[in-house]
Amino acid sequence: MSLELEHYCPECEEYREFWKVASTTMHLGQKVKWHCGECDYGFVRIDGEVDTAQSA
Repeated sequence: MSLELEHYCPECEEYREFWKVASTTMHLGQKVKWHCGECDYGFVRIDGEVDTAQSA
């Protein structure tokens, strides 16, 4: 898995480069934390199924 990711940042209101800051395996799968390189906005993805960056 890559250490960087192009993703929309709601704080910067544009696409930015996000950096992987943590990764762990849990009962739901691989949990990865990403942070924006510009403003430090962060989100979590779990096995590609759960994404805290997406609105409900």
